[in-house]
Amino acid sequence: MANNSIKTSAQLRSAFLEFFEARDHKRISSSSLVPGNDPTLLFINAGMVQFKDVFLGQEKRNYTR
Repeated sequence: MANNSIKTSAQLRSAFLEFFEARDHKRISSSSLVPGNDPTLLFINAGMVQFKDVFLGQEKRNYTR
């Protein structure tokens, strides 16, 4: 998508995600702003909540990027 064809926030988001996918990064689904399964997380910090178990070594993902 050429930069001059971006007219909406949805197009901007799509262009951003496509940029990284083209460089072998894996697109994953967004997380809820309210983490329903973890009472220790009372706020979202940089969108990393969905990776907490990975950081703690409790979960392994099938991708590295």
